[in-house]
Amino acid sequence: RLGTDYVDLYQLHHPDPSTPMDESLRALDDIVRAGKARYVGCSNYFAYQIARALGRSEHLGLARFDCVQPRYNLLFRQVERELFPLCAEEGLGVIPYNPIAGGLLSGKHRREAGPMAGTRFTHPTAGARYRDRYWRERELETVEALRPLATEAGMSMTQMAVAWVLENPVVTAPIVGASRPEQLDDALAAVDKGLDESLKAHLDELTREYRWGDDIR
Repeated sequence: RLGTDYVDLYQLHHPDPSTPMDESLRALDDIVRAGKARYVGCSNYFAYQIARALGRSEHLGLARFDCVQPRYNLLFRQVERELFPLCAEEGLGVIPYNPIAGGLLSGKHRREAGPMAGTRFTHPTAGARYRDRYWRERELETVEALRPLATEAGMSMTQMAVAWVLENPVVTAPIVGASRPEQLDDALAAVDKGLDESLKAHLDELTREYRWGDDIR
């Protein structure tokens, strides 16, 4: 269906506790050597798991991870503590998902009205996961505090959220989800707008507490 006999990037979506790591790494190496993928990576791995995988790949002479795909946004910053420094040290690309927190950082949801219909927060299968991740009092209060900052900067909330992710020098490119073309246009405008230093510092401080937490995936 893709009309190609290879993919540019092939990733492990999350660690498989039932499969030895070496077996997974050998499978990726086979795919690269067969010319079926140019690069390989992983998503939702802890920093220690990535470090171990890199070490095993080097020891066994296998294709190693080229990039990682973590969850990262203004409301979820735990990966800055260990995973991002590891990626910088090892030269791994970083392509974060959820840069607008499943749409919460777009500003379209209102706490008093509840999650909007037809969004990730009301999806029949993923909705419960997204509500558990983000539809909490602390996160909702933070979103309300972000609204005037975006207005003052002349940006949409989506643009501000994506621009903030792009400001991190470790980030290669965020993965932006969109259900309509205009949503994609809005997010892509963040590339040209950027953030000035004072706004970046304000956002960093406002969301500093989100660097800490138990769940880092």
